[in-house]
Amino acid sequence: MTTYIIRRLLIALVIIVIVTLIVFFTIRLLPGDPLIIFLGNQAIQGGISQTELDNLREFYGLNDPIMVQYGNWVWSILQGDLGTSLYYHEDVGVLMGDRFPITLHLGVLAFVINIIVGVLMGVAAAIRRGTWIDSVTTALANIGICIPVFWLAVLMMYFFGLQLGWLPIAGYTSPFEDFWLNTQQIVMPVFCMAVTMMATTARLSRSSMLEVTRQDYIRTAWSKGLRERTIIARHALKNGLIPVITLLGIGIGMVFAGSVFVETIFAIPGIGRLLITSIFAQDYVVIQSGTLVIALIILFSNLVVDISYGWLDPRIRYG
Repeated sequence: MTTYIIRRLLIALVIIVIVTLIVFFTIRLLPGDPLIIFLGNQAIQGGISQTELDNLREFYGLNDPIMVQYGNWVWSILQGDLGTSLYYHEDVGVLMGDRFPITLHLGVLAFVINIIVGVLMGVAAAIRRGTWIDSVTTALANIGICIPVFWLAVLMMYFFGLQLGWLPIAGYTSPFEDFWLNTQQIVMPVFCMAVTMMATTARLSRSSMLEVTRQDYIRTAWSKGLRERTIIARHALKNGLIPVITLLGIGIGMVFAGSVFVETIFAIPGIGRLLITSIFAQDYVVIQSGTLVIALIILFSNLVVDISYGWLDPRIRYG
């Protein structure tokens, strides 16, 4: 197990280096100067001298060769310094620290709902194969996979927010300030973030459980006269969840990817909206650091998923 973990950590390190290279150099291929874009309004209103512009370039290290800029950025990351935002004029670590709890709040809720509802739907459909439960679950799962998240968000805002007035259509309030208002505000965003993964989890859970229930040891359990609940909980569910666990690891990345659209549509000040704003402003410092943090979260979650296989299935051995 130790050897496997070390090997996976080395692979993760290589992936992180590749991610930093792709993000760093891709952003610099975009047309336009991020500093000029940021200073556009100031230049129009009050003007800015060439000397001031050169000083700003020197301050942000934009005059250095590109490989030197990359090396300085990586070295700063290793020291815990994510840099200073060109657009916000604030430390990127502070910016992300203020917004990350919001994205984490929505993401964790969406992830938990995905696990509970998706697995229960899939297991119920597999156990009651061919019944109305199976038909309804399959239909809902197909709709959930096909429906675009942004279109679903707009529909929910229109019906539940504007027409019925049940839920606020935008904004975010801390649950420590107003728990009830926060609950109302996150219902639609959390559902939009969870719906695609929930549908995928339900379909995979159904397929996996159908395969497991055909195994010899399940038929042996039935022949012993064990109750259905015991057979499902102790024998079928544990082995049937192995493919689902893999999907849940990928789902963490999909939750953060979905937050970009959801937070923008519902005007939620999280990491996703911060990245969108930074992309339009060409604030490459925030984009680089935000992408790196998300990549680290996804790599860590995948490592946890891989290690969990050994607990779910003792037959799995790590070399």
